[in-house]
Amino acid sequence: MGKKEICLEKTVFLTKCMLAAYILTAGLLLLLAFLLYRFGLSEKTVSLSIIGIYIAVTFAAGFLAGRHAGRRKFLWGLAMGAAYYVILVIVSLIVNRGLQDVSGSLATVFFLCAGSGMLGGMVS
Repeated sequence: MGKKEICLEKTVFLTKCMLAAYILTAGLLLLLAFLLYRFGLSEKTVSLSIIGIYIAVTFAAGFLAGRHAGRRKFLWGLAMGAAYYVILVIVSLIVNRGLQDVSGSLATVFFLCAGSGMLGGMVS
């Protein structure tokens, strides 16, 4: 197998991991919305739950990427966490039409996503 085929295989796998991560995120956010509707959760509880979802999903994506990579697992986990964050920011920019609402927490969310993805890669 040539270098080009290996690179294509890894790109396809990472794309599948990212798609699975966003499907898992959507499912968990729907569950959170149901719990909010059913039990009337406070704003603080919902905010902490969203952060927990980001951490859990990027950890899982980093774990899968690290398991598949074999070597330098932490870098693949970090890449998955960073890619998840980039897509999250792009979608947020499209929905909010600017950074004014989310600019204060951008750095925090980046470190949470990248760090938990890297941790998932190290654990795998």
